[in-house]
Amino acid sequence: MGTGGVAGVAAGVGRRVRTVSDDLRIERVSITHPDARLLVEAVQEEYVARYGGRDDSPIDARDFEDPLGSFYVGYLDGVPVATGAWRRSSVRALGAQVTAEVKRMYVVPAAQRRGLARRMLAHLETTAAAEGIEALVLETGMKQPEAIQLYLSSGYEPIPGFGYYADSDLSRCFGRLLRTTDL
Repeated sequence: MGTGGVAGVAAGVGRRVRTVSDDLRIERVSITHPDARLLVEAVQEEYVARYGGRDDSPIDARDFEDPLGSFYVGYLDGVPVATGAWRRSSVRALGAQVTAEVKRMYVVPAAQRRGLARRMLAHLETTAAAEGIEALVLETGMKQPEAIQLYLSSGYEPIPGFGYYADSDLSRCFGRLLRTTDL
C-alpha cells in the first residue's frame, strides 16, 4: 500500500536512534541513494507485515528528479530516520489542475512519535508549492491508522480512489490544496 507513515524494522534501520535533540535535517537525494534505498526497503518490509506483500505500485526513479518530483531523507544526528517524496500526478482533485502525489512517507520505529512525519509532510508541501503544485494527493492503507490520522490532522480530506490501488477495499486516498499563505 502507498505512502503511509508506518513503523518498520530493517537491518540497520531498526537500531535505537540516540539523539540529544530532534533536529531533523532533511536532504534532497536520489531515490537510488543508499540511505533512501535502506528506508524504502524498511517500509516495504512493513507492508509485508501489515498486508502480506510489498507495495506493487509502479515507481520510476525518474519521477523523483527535476522537473517531475523530489525525494527526501530526514536525518537525526547523521542517521537516516525518515523519507518522503512527491511526484507530479495527472490526478485532478479538489479543483486543482496541477497536482503531485506523496510517496514513501516513512519514519523508523526508533524515531516515531516525535513529530518527524508531520515535519516531513510539511517539507513536501512547501517544496511542492514552490514548484507550482496546487494540491497534493496520496494513497494509504486502512491498516495504517497512524498515517490516516496524520493526514486528516494535517488538513487532508478524502478524495476518490486513484492509481494502482484505486479499487482496493484496503486503500484510502486523500488530498490537500496547497496555498502559499498556509505554508
